[in-house]
Amino acid sequence: MINCTTPAGRPLGNASVRTVALIYQAELTPSKPDVLTGWIPRQPWFEGDGGARVTILGSFRFDDPAGEVGIESFLVRFGADSPTLHVPLTYRAEPLELGAGPVEPVATMQHSVLGTRWVYDGARDPVYVAALATAVLTGGTEAELRLPDGTELPARGAVRGSGSLAEAVGEPRRLAANEQHPNTLLQTESFVVELRRVVGVSENPGDVTDPHLSGTWAGGDPALLAVVRPLA
Repeated sequence: MINCTTPAGRPLGNASVRTVALIYQAELTPSKPDVLTGWIPRQPWFEGDGGARVTILGSFRFDDPAGEVGIESFLVRFGADSPTLHVPLTYRAEPLELGAGPVEPVATMQHSVLGTRWVYDGARDPVYVAALATAVLTGGTEAELRLPDGTELPARGAVRGSGSLAEAVGEPRRLAANEQHPNTLLQTESFVVELRRVVGVSENPGDVTDPHLSGTWAGGDPALLAVVRPLA
C-alpha cells in the first residue's frame, strides 16, 4: 500500500459538462507504446504475454481544469488471446511530490513541444483520482480531443459515469493505493474507488448498482472500468 498526503483539495468542476483535452502534434521520446510495454508487465495486476509488445485498443482522456496535468487512460493487451487491461497515466511538467515524499514515475519522456514530462500511474496521482470520481458521480464523459487550432480529433474510446451526486468532488487530501489483482483499490478521506485493471471478465456495467464508469472502444463490448463507493 502506498499512502500519500496532498495539499488542500481543489474542486475539479462538474464533469457532466463536456470538457476538452488539448492535443499537440509532437514527437515523444520514448514513445507511449515503449513506455507501456516496459512498465505494464512488471505490475502485479498484469495478465498476458510478458514477451509481447503492447497493443493499444483504445484510449480516452479526462481534463484537469487547472490545465497542469495531462490525464490519459489506455485499454491495451499483450498478445492476441490476452485480456484487456485498463491503464490510466498522468503527464506532469514537474515531478510529483506528496506529503509522504516523491512519487516514483512510470517514466520520463521528452515532448517536442512541452519539454520533459514525468509520467505517473494514475492510481498514484490525486488529480486523476479526483477526475475519475467526478466523472463517475456526475455522469461525466471523456474529454473531446482538439488540436491547439481548434480542430477536433476523432475519439479513440468513449466512457460515461453512471452519476449519483449533483456536484463534483475535490482533489483528495489523502490517497492510499492497494493493488488487489485484478483491481487497484484507491481510498481517499471520503470515498473508495475500485479501479478495474483487467476488464470485461466479470461484471456487466448494467448489473452494477453502485456509481461506476463504463466504457467502449473499437472491437470491445461495454465494460466496467471503475466503481466508486462512499467511505464506510
